[in-house]
Amino acid sequence: MENIGIIELEGMEFKAYHGCLEQEKVRGNSFTVDFRGELDLSAAAESDNLNDTVNYGEIYEIVADEMSIPSELLENVAGRIVKAIEKRFPQLVRFSVRVSKKKPPVDGTAQWSRVTLFHK
Repeated sequence: MENIGIIELEGMEFKAYHGCLEQEKVRGNSFTVDFRGELDLSAAAESDNLNDTVNYGEIYEIVADEMSIPSELLENVAGRIVKAIEKRFPQLVRFSVRVSKKKPPVDGTAQWSRVTLFHK
């Protein structure tokens, strides 16, 4: 019996150097990453064994590794995260990754700029 469930890891915070402007590459900015994945949780619900689910500690490490590589575009950062998660956790039915930049450099007030990529 399938028990499709959701695993989420929200509000992962990083200081990173993503952006097209020179000041973003030098000073950096605050970023938040959110992960939401769907998969069959039947085995984990019965076994109480971490090997039967997605280890969100590993999700965090994947995100941290990719966030440490400077990019001009949030789309590129999110795309690299998606590829790495897909490779490590093929059992995910579908998932999304949202990368948010705090106070983006725009001519006006904006709290966040965000990119969300969906897989499968």
